[in-house]
Amino acid sequence: MAERAALEELVKLQGERVRGLKQQKASSELIEEEVGKLLKLKAQLGPDESKQKFVLKTPKDFDIAGNFDPMIPDAECLKIMCEILSSLQIGDFLVKVNDRRILDGMFAICGVSDSKFRTICSSVDKLDKVSWEEVKNEMVGEKGLAPEVADRIGDYVQQHGGVSLVEQLLQDPKLSQNKQALEGLGDLKLLFEYLTLFGIDDKISFDLSLARGLDYYTGVIYEAVLLQTPAQAGEEPLGVGSVAAGGRYDGLVGMFDPKGRKVPCVGLSIGVERIFSIVEQRLEALEEKVRTTETQVLVASAQKKLLEERLKLVSELWDAGIKAELLYKKNPKLLNQLQYCEEAGIPLVAIIGEQELKDGVIKLRSVTSREEVNVRREDLVEEIKRRTGQPLCIC
Repeated sequence: MAERAALEELVKLQGERVRGLKQQKASSELIEEEVGKLLKLKAQLGPDESKQKFVLKTPKDFDIAGNFDPMIPDAECLKIMCEILSSLQIGDFLVKVNDRRILDGMFAICGVSDSKFRTICSSVDKLDKVSWEEVKNEMVGEKGLAPEVADRIGDYVQQHGGVSLVEQLLQDPKLSQNKQALEGLGDLKLLFEYLTLFGIDDKISFDLSLARGLDYYTGVIYEAVLLQTPAQAGEEPLGVGSVAAGGRYDGLVGMFDPKGRKVPCVGLSIGVERIFSIVEQRLEALEEKVRTTETQVLVASAQKKLLEERLKLVSELWDAGIKAELLYKKNPKLLNQLQYCEEAGIPLVAIIGEQELKDGVIKLRSVTSREEVNVRREDLVEEIKRRTGQPLCIC
């Protein structure tokens, strides 16, 4: 028990160190090294038998002999990634794919020692940000790699393309002799077949420089980047890096299985903060406000003592499926209500006043144009739906 307690304390301290390095924005190499130490400590710790056991579930068609096609879920993940990025309308994008087995095999045939695999991997991963000469200088000058080894790596990692590149490398006299690389290339060829069937192969590029820093990836890796376009007037060039990424990590989850079973895993993540920064920048360049609400219309009053009328109207709009709201003050000033709409990006204001109540109309105001029209109360729902693009009621 004392030994386990000591290990748990080491895991806790190492976890704090990793979090601290991330907060300090330390180098990816240092973070990767410390994450590796943390994973090793967790592996030594093993499961806590005193705690409630959990069962790791695998796909129904998966068996222990591995008789399943891992490229199907990998292709599905890439399809999902493309659908999400397309729906966000943040610009043209490209998904770069590679395989950690190809990288490891490539480093091996180029003459990189096992102890330098990961540190050289992190250098190669910088090729999307700096030139090959800078990457080579780092590998040779800072990491002690022989220049001729770096040159051999350069011959490979500067290549990118589609399935034709995969087929070309399958015929490479050196790479095709490495078991790991051959397995990775075979899977990538199959992956491209599925991507073609899914209709997204034109969005995918096989990029030998893609490395992904985390050490737990075991197979296919991928990363989505926005394609740079000439900046519009008033718009800064975008430099946010990847907006989505993922890969296969078959050995990670099994570390926490008491029986050490292999659990196939693949996943992806979307860079929400980076995407928000892109959207905000483009809206600022277009001088458009970011909408902070889905509300389509604010129910407002022009005079005091009309709270009940506002509540009646907002209820009618809710019942008709209109996204409406009102300010909670009993007697808000009309100017404050209009300013709230401008700040929140609410496009329409339905204004109730004493004269409108007498005439049986609602004054509908466009927040952007400030144009106002009187609409008969019974026609208000249809008019709001027409202006907001909602389906009209066919009665």
